[in-house]
Amino acid sequence: MDFDVVVIGAGPGGAAAAAALEQRGLTVCVLEKSTFPRFVIGESLLPHCLDRLQDVGLLEVVQAAGFLQKVGADFLRGDQLARYDFDDKHGDGWDYAWQVPRAEFDDLIIRTVAERGVDVRFRTEVLAVDLEPTPTVRARDENGNEITIAARFIVDASGYGRVLPRLFDLDAPSGQPVRQSMFTWVRGDRRERVEGGLDDGRTWICLHPNGSWVWVIPFADGKTSVGVVGDPATFEGYPESPTERMAAILAEEPNCARRLANAEYEFEPRTVRGFSTTVKKTYGKNFCLVGNATEFLDPVFSSGVTLAFESGVRAANLIADELSGETVDWEEDFAKAMAVGIDVFRTFVDGWYDGRVEKIFFAPRQDPKARREVCAILGGYVWDRTNPTVKQHTRRLNTLVKLVDGMTPPIV
Repeated sequence: MDFDVVVIGAGPGGAAAAAALEQRGLTVCVLEKSTFPRFVIGESLLPHCLDRLQDVGLLEVVQAAGFLQKVGADFLRGDQLARYDFDDKHGDGWDYAWQVPRAEFDDLIIRTVAERGVDVRFRTEVLAVDLEPTPTVRARDENGNEITIAARFIVDASGYGRVLPRLFDLDAPSGQPVRQSMFTWVRGDRRERVEGGLDDGRTWICLHPNGSWVWVIPFADGKTSVGVVGDPATFEGYPESPTERMAAILAEEPNCARRLANAEYEFEPRTVRGFSTTVKKTYGKNFCLVGNATEFLDPVFSSGVTLAFESGVRAANLIADELSGETVDWEEDFAKAMAVGIDVFRTFVDGWYDGRVEKIFFAPRQDPKARREVCAILGGYVWDRTNPTVKQHTRRLNTLVKLVDGMTPPIV
């Protein structure tokens, strides 16, 4: 047997899984098609990420890297501001996270994992996988040679590469409407407002008059990630040039227009369409899927890396137990357990696009208790069943909307 576990993909889900498996004493090989560092979006971490980084021994190295600290998020609609601070949330947990250029962040954590003894192979493309009787991966290495690696278990953390879903027909309709994203990095971001500076690293989410929304994510080096997300129709009627189109869209949103008036683009804006994904199942005999290889909802609440870390660590611990001879319940302890948090995020994503979350955020008066519950969800604490808005997220969201509309008495 070459390794106990082969992990396909070196992004956050794969790195977290590999780190946790190595902690449990297993031999691990990570196969990554790309060369790191490599560009990817999804740059705003949530506080719950720090819990999982700590669990797998990666927190200190990330803390030392100098990423811009993020203490909350600002939602803006014209001259209205809804500010959420992570130190004012339901329950325990971290009061901050980081804004991270993913090329630098992903490279840092996977190379730290490699330094701890995990065999990480970049520029290695998986060509075929056999799951039974012995899991085997056939791949092409960086020198163009075909190699075969045997293992006891395979973890697919390949993200949008979706290696096992593609090879074994595991993809399923996401249920989310087709949306489009256009994004770039800029310099010259004016990080100031009437209330003060933005050195606290807050994410901006701006509601655009055309029905789309804009993210603004500052980095420590002065660069800023900017993206527009909406129905494909909201991008029609603008200039054909990607740079001119992006500039025209941003100029129509007053907060972005002011903040980004002197911005210079680092690269021509790129477009991704139909990014939501899901699968028929997340595990099977001798394999499991983690991170974006399983499900990606939407970028609005920055849930991607949180779900990748959570699924990677949960899967690794189950694998270690199973390979040691213990009986594990993948359905209860992985599929259903992950679905708890994913469903909370899904409820809020749906509520964002149908206007319910917007109504709650910009209500003239908010119940402090309910506000803290929502803030915990924005921090990624979507598995905390002590939070009523996690435990009964669909009903609670609708109740909060009714409260805003004055149709129910205050929540106590």
